[in-house]
Amino acid sequence: MATLTVWKFETPDAADGVRERLLALQKQDLINVHDAVVVTWPADAKKPSTKQLTSTTGLATAGGAFWGLLLGIIFFIPWFGLAFGAAMGALSGSLTDVGIDDDFIKTVRDEVTPGTSALFLLSSDAVADRVRDEMSDVSMKLIATNLSVDDEQALLELFEN
Repeated sequence: MATLTVWKFETPDAADGVRERLLALQKQDLINVHDAVVVTWPADAKKPSTKQLTSTTGLATAGGAFWGLLLGIIFFIPWFGLAFGAAMGALSGSLTDVGIDDDFIKTVRDEVTPGTSALFLLSSDAVADRVRDEMSDVSMKLIATNLSVDDEQALLELFEN
């Protein structure tokens, strides 16, 4: 089963570098990266920019729709107004089935701000201790996940050591 995690970085370019490192770890069979989106938000920008790992053709189209809906709800709905927000709210109900609720959305919205970046990662089969060792020099914060509370705590403990 794939897990969605969202990692925050204190600089606008850090998330992209981590994504590349995770892809290298995938080649070593240390993690299975199903998809990822890098959110970059320069300090002087009004809104963030996004870059999806996979192409937007073929099988990736469904993933693109998922990311578009999720990122739209998190970052862009506040600018579109209440009527559009209410319509999107109805659509976002389906995200609750995969552990993405209002708290998830609010947490990400509050944390990923101008001057930061984030990596939205859909992954599975991580060899957690090896991934942690490979990322030990990176300063990042887990800000949201659809893991169970116990699994989330275990993941946090791995990266806090």
